[in-house]
Amino acid sequence: MATAFRSLPVIDISPLLAKCDDPDMADDPGVADVVRQLDKACRDAGFFYVIGHGISESLINKVREITREFFKLPYEEKLQIKMTPAAGYRGYQRIGENVTKGIPDIHEAIDCYREFEQGQYGDIGKVMEGPNQWPENPQEFKELMEEYTKLCTDLSRKILRGISLALGGSPYEFEGKMAGDPFWVMRLIGYPGAPFANGQPENDIGCGAHTDYGLLTLVNQDDDKTALQVRNLGGDWISAVPIPGSFVCNIGDMLKILSNGVYESTLHRVINNSPLYRVCVAFFYETNFDAVVEPLDICKQKYPAGRGGSQVFKKAVYGEHLVSKVQTNFAM
Repeated sequence: MATAFRSLPVIDISPLLAKCDDPDMADDPGVADVVRQLDKACRDAGFFYVIGHGISESLINKVREITREFFKLPYEEKLQIKMTPAAGYRGYQRIGENVTKGIPDIHEAIDCYREFEQGQYGDIGKVMEGPNQWPENPQEFKELMEEYTKLCTDLSRKILRGISLALGGSPYEFEGKMAGDPFWVMRLIGYPGAPFANGQPENDIGCGAHTDYGLLTLVNQDDDKTALQVRNLGGDWISAVPIPGSFVCNIGDMLKILSNGVYESTLHRVINNSPLYRVCVAFFYETNFDAVVEPLDICKQKYPAGRGGSQVFKKAVYGEHLVSKVQTNFAM
């Protein structure tokens, strides 16, 4: 039975990564231990830190720092890559343009999505067609971010092999038709220091309470500012205190459906109470854009009534889910 966690678990996934391409990885004792930890974290919290992930701390830091350099630019220069519906909702958005449940969020951001060919996903994909808008300044921004997305994509795939084993399936449940050609989203986010709204903390919510849309999120946050909060089963908000070199990892709505509700996509929010500007880079690993997502057969067999014996999840098309969220999340 899940308990109301008071802190997020820390999982060293290096044993999983060492065996991740071995078809017999499930037989390895080190992998089995990581799988047990992943299962408990996904059931109890839906959030955990990952260490031993193989992406260098220097690159993780560099990604944040070049993001910070962009946000320091004059507003007029940032607007050269302004997000618009015509740009496929890709590019820069100013403070207050992102909206959560009708309330403007106190952050600015660059939104990037995996690029795809025009017409590839028909009418539903048309909304998000177009190239990502990368700034010319700072230099090497585009190259660094493309390298980073490749590494995060590979890491997410490997973590999901462990989660697949945790659900009782093969390591490859989240590949093939479901996520063999995964979509991804990346948000480069800047949160002004507090107090932003004339000393009124209720108006200083960097990002309102929400769940993520896809399979798995990797959060790269500043090491010296605690702002991300996760709601536990008791309704308390638990701070995700930064651990240098780690990622905060959480599961999203599509994984909740695939697990038949056994794994939780947990509410979280951001409140930057520091007087300093905060940077966070969130990478979202998703299913195939056109995947029809419904509970995995293994989960329907093991958990036919869903979490708590009261709910069975219906199917959703990931691309439709994403587009509906995107079109309601921006005040344009």
